[in-house]
Amino acid sequence: MSLPNESRSALTKTKNLYRAYTTGMSREQFERDFQSDSKRLKALYKEALGDVINPDTGEEIGAFEKTTRLIGALTKRMNPTRRLVFGASIVGFGSTFVFSGLVFTVLLPLSFTAMATLLLLELLEKFDVKEEIDLAKDIQISLLPSPGLELDGLKINSFANTASDVGGDYVDVIETEAGIYYIIADVSGKGLSASLYMVRFQALVHLLVRKLNPTPKELFLELNDYIKSYRTDKTFITACAAFFPKDENYFQYVRAGHNPPILFRAKTDSTELLQTPGFALGMTRTKRLESFLQESRIPFEAGDTVLFYTDGVNEARNTRGDEFGLQRLRSLMDIYGSLEASTIVGKIQSSVENFIGEMPTVDDITYSCIKSYRKPQQEADEEAEVLSGE
Repeated sequence: MSLPNESRSALTKTKNLYRAYTTGMSREQFERDFQSDSKRLKALYKEALGDVINPDTGEEIGAFEKTTRLIGALTKRMNPTRRLVFGASIVGFGSTFVFSGLVFTVLLPLSFTAMATLLLLELLEKFDVKEEIDLAKDIQISLLPSPGLELDGLKINSFANTASDVGGDYVDVIETEAGIYYIIADVSGKGLSASLYMVRFQALVHLLVRKLNPTPKELFLELNDYIKSYRTDKTFITACAAFFPKDENYFQYVRAGHNPPILFRAKTDSTELLQTPGFALGMTRTKRLESFLQESRIPFEAGDTVLFYTDGVNEARNTRGDEFGLQRLRSLMDIYGSLEASTIVGKIQSSVENFIGEMPTVDDITYSCIKSYRKPQQEADEEAEVLSGE
């Protein structure tokens, strides 16, 4: 008959429970969560208290008034039923300091149970919302282009990382019979609202491209009409659009208040910023935007590479508060611009990660690298003549 060591078994179960409970925890994660929760509590506290100076006396309000405002701000976030239960629980807890005996024996556990039930309901509701946000993120990710594309002599590699569960950055590649459209945009704001706006924006872009085959400038003017048609809508969008005509060694390009792309020239082994004027979409009337928005024709020979990016890249900060910066990003293109598009994307990713370290990102990070493998026009014409002679 074997005699198992039950104390060891209990210890093992305790260790397993501890491991399961602490899964995903680390000192860095704890610090990030603590800082995030502290910021939320401070924001709630400031929002609840408002102006703490009494306008009649000119003095700061008392602790009782502050507590009342804070509880009021919390209860306004609850539905009427939970608000009633919460209020009754507060009264119940307060009564235990006044009454004793049977009243104390009944009110204390009853109030505690009511509070625990409210907490459980709020947690369950939060989990439901989290599941819906996760679904929204899956849908958003499914709308992004493949991280590696090869279309009509172009290699397009992209990277996207959201600062929150869902983001407001938009990147898209649309192939048509006439050529390839590339669009990158940054919707003002973050989170779910920016993500929903981005999805709506993407649907409109696809509709306009398929229906009108517009130039980049025409596309942006149509989009601005749509955004400005909602008078109460204060959203604006910075964006870049490029159109790569089929079998041509150039692209048409327009910039609406967005970060200037970085172009690497293979012949000169140098980079340049594609800076063109233009307001962000939604910031001004379409007629005014038309006069400022400048469409450029950019030569794009074999071996040339262009980098499009959102401000989450150059504005990424390290633990000292320093920005990654445009100059550092341009230096990466100076060094690695001649390499494969996928390699450049990887180099930028590792450089940003090493720079920010354990610092959490505060904005979405999105960028794309497009490299041309199209043959020079003279060589293509000679090949066409040989084929036609055969």
